[in-house]
Amino acid sequence: MTPLSSTRADLSRLALEAPLRVLLVNAGEPDSLTWSGLVQPLRLAAKVLGPERLHVDVRSPDKFAGEARHHWHLVLLVADEAEAGLRPANMRALAGHCRNAPCWGGVGAGVLWLAETGAFNGVRTALPWSLYPEAEAIADQALFSPHLYEIDRTRLTCCGGAASIDFALTLVGLLFDATVQAQVKEVLCVDRVRGPEERQRVALQARFGTLQPKLSEAVTLMEANIEEPLSTDDIAQLAGVSRRQLERLFKQYLGSLPSRYYLELRLQRARQLLRDTNHSIVQVGLMCGFSSGSHFSTAFGALFGNTPREERQRKLGQ
Repeated sequence: MTPLSSTRADLSRLALEAPLRVLLVNAGEPDSLTWSGLVQPLRLAAKVLGPERLHVDVRSPDKFAGEARHHWHLVLLVADEAEAGLRPANMRALAGHCRNAPCWGGVGAGVLWLAETGAFNGVRTALPWSLYPEAEAIADQALFSPHLYEIDRTRLTCCGGAASIDFALTLVGLLFDATVQAQVKEVLCVDRVRGPEERQRVALQARFGTLQPKLSEAVTLMEANIEEPLSTDDIAQLAGVSRRQLERLFKQYLGSLPSRYYLELRLQRARQLLRDTNHSIVQVGLMCGFSSGSHFSTAFGALFGNTPREERQRKLGQ
């Protein structure tokens, strides 16, 4: 079973609860995009499904801590910025209350707060790129990824901002079905939901600055050579580091090996081309460095859970 199918299974079982009780703990500003982008899609889904299927609660951190005995199936701690409001003095207790739910996580700065308590040790975690400097001390424990959001079994994280909308809509689709998601998308005038494999659209140079110039240079080389991929040794040589140093940088800061990161870059580009262009599947594979159609299809399915043909058919069916 792939990680994606495991996640679908976990969340599908959770959706059998009637009603499914979702709690959103807002530790930030009530009018921030991070907050509204998360809460509005979920509230619309609750309206579509009715109170017997989905109930969405909202609490402040203090009120949540005082009502921790209440039973929720999914809890998300949300904040727009690390400095938003006052960080609760009992953050560890708050993280413990979140963990009492079968499914839980954080959005925006809420991810950092939970990660600092060790809540995401060994878990793929989507941290806002702007908070990477503050997370340096715990980078070896949590597996920080550059993605918009991560759903690692029952642990959920999202970088916030506009990605909160994609994250919330993805949860609706996973917890219920595509029909409910489509109804919410229509009300919100959302045409496309960005998937969890898509990266925060900020250059690595902006995320790591002058701290890791060799890492930034290596990724820049990968992004510039999608159609004719370079070997890991070539990238290391061009970036001026040893292969071992390059692998260490990727593992420490991106939670991946260079070869794996490069493959995912190419596959993400392929998925974008399948969705946004009329190039044939064979052409898309060649444009993304896959000379073998079977290799392209197998790698694509392993990452996304469906074949390139199914991805194209999904586009045609929208």
